[in-house]
Formats: sequence, structure tokens, C-alpha cells
Amino acid sequence: MPVHTSQRSHGQRGRGVGLVLALGSAVAFGGSGTAAKPLIEAGLEPLHVVWLRVVGAALVMLPLAVRHRDLVRRRPALLVGFGLFAVAGVQAFYFASISRIPVGVALLVEYLGPALVLGWVRCVQRRPVTRAAAVGVVLAVGGLACVVEIWSGLSFDPLGLLLALGAACCQAGYFVLADQGSEAGAEAPDPLGVIAYGLLVGAAVLTVVARPWGMEWEVLGGTALMDGTAVPAWVLLGWVVLVATVLAYVTGVVAVRRLSPQVAGVVGCLEAVVATVLAWVLLGEHLGAAQIVGGLVVLAGAYVAQRSAPGRRAPRKVASGGEGAGVGMSVGRGR
Repeated sequence: MPVHTSQRSHGQRGRGVGLVLALGSAVAFGGSGTAAKPLIEAGLEPLHVVWLRVVGAALVMLPLAVRHRDLVRRRPALLVGFGLFAVAGVQAFYFASISRIPVGVALLVEYLGPALVLGWVRCVQRRPVTRAAAVGVVLAVGGLACVVEIWSGLSFDPLGLLLALGAACCQAGYFVLADQGSEAGAEAPDPLGVIAYGLLVGAAVLTVVARPWGMEWEVLGGTALMDGTAVPAWVLLGWVVLVATVLAYVTGVVAVRRLSPQVAGVVGCLEAVVATVLAWVLLGEHLGAAQIVGGLVVLAGAYVAQRSAPGRRAPRKVASGGEGAGVGMSVGRGR
């Protein structure tokens, strides 16, 4: 009996640590747009900010890439897919969208990703979708309608909304890829290695697309304004690279190994809330009552859709401590 109590206490402590890490990951991810938008408004192109973020994080994670270099031979498609969708695609579309619409709105639109996954499953793969999953889609779409105030004729920039939807599509595409790549059980690739190589792939792709040799490098030596307050540009960039990318990914990986993917997903939904609150406090981007309610509905719909998605074999993997669960959940977010 004493041994059983000790094991249970250890498990409870592990879950407590996991919750703290998951919350920390959500906060770190949520602050990326708030720190990046002043850099964009100071003169950097959105793609250049993305390039700086990804290249900086890739250099920090380079030792992990060397450690897991066998992944290049074992899982090349997964690494390329992660680099294209979860790193380059999501971040490029997201950063471009926040240059035109509020940070909170862009992130809430991106949270249509889980609903889009269900659309792929139902319409492309021709697999049945549960009633709860359909409810999640309806909630997400209805909440989005409130966020963009559709009754007033799209008060936000239509192109900005389309760019945010592009981020949602990239996120959905990676969820599909990650689900296919996590079937190897004990042979599943280490998620930290996938993150490291995904960042390297993303950096290579973004170098071609962003063409950083034309960047306004002098902006990094100056200051950027956060709701009228001057902040050194290098401080904001450091936050985006070290906190909102490296720390966010790593804490997310560790958290999902201590929690079930469902619990980690719920905590991860706080990312949109954190981003909206930070943008409100630090950037002065205020949302109306209808938009706040709509945002909460979007999060509820994303959560229901995520929990109800068919083909998630996570409970078995979490119970066994398999790494596949970490790949499937923790690297799905790419802000």
C-alpha cells in the first residue's frame, strides 16, 4: 500500500508539472505575435521577421538535429512536411496576417485548424465524423462569424483574414501529416528531433521565399513601439526566438509527455486567450464584447473538434510513454 500511494503521488506531481509546462508553452506561443508586430510596424517585412525567428531557433536547436541525424534517413517526409507546414507555412501566413488585422483575431481564425482537419477527414478521406465533431465545427464557424463581425460586412481587412485562414489551413495540413507519421509506436521519431529538423527545413525554405539579403537590417539596431513605448528591437527579436519559439516548443513537448494529448490540447487553447490579452495590454488592440464572446466560442469549437477527431490513438501512446504522442500534439502549433 505505501508503494502504491507513493506511485500515485508521483503521478500527481508529474501531472502538476505537466500542467505548468503546458501553460508556460501556451503563454510563450501566445506572446509571439505581440512581440513580432512592433518589429513589422518598425519597418521589417512580415516574412523577414519569420525568417529571423526560424533561423535563430534553428541555430539554437542545431545540437539536437546533430544528435538525431538518423531522422533524415528514417523520416524525410515527416521532416519536410513539418518544415513546410508547421514552421514556414503557419508562421509566414500568421505574421503576414497580423500586419493587417489584430493579433487576437488572427490567432482565433487560425484556431479553425482542427475543424478543417475534420473537413479533410470527412470530404477527402471519406471517413465518418462524430456528432460531437460536427458540433465543434459549427461552434468554430459561428464563433468566427462573431469575431469578424460578419453582420457589419467584414470590418477587418479581408486580405488579413484570408492570410489567417491560410495559417489555419497549414496547421490543419500538418495535423493530418503528423497523424500519419505517428503510427510507429516505440519506433516513432523523437519529437525534439522533428522540431529541430523542421526548423532547419523551414529556415531553408524561408531563405528562398523571404530573400533576407534585402532586409532592413538597421531596424534591429533601433527601437520599436509597443503602444507608444519604445522597446529595443533586439529585445523583441530575442523574445520571439528564444521564448516564443524554442522555449514554447520544448515545454510543449515535455508537457504532452506528462499529460494526455486531450488535456494538453485544452491548455494549449489558452494560447489564443493569452495572445488576445497581451495584444490588448501591450499593443492597445481592443476587442468588442461580441468579438470576445465569439473568440471563446471559437476556442470551444476547436477544443471539441480536437477531442473528437477520429484516428487519434493517443491514449495508448500516452499510457506507454511513446514519443509518437509528442509528435502528434506538441508540434502541431506553429506560431
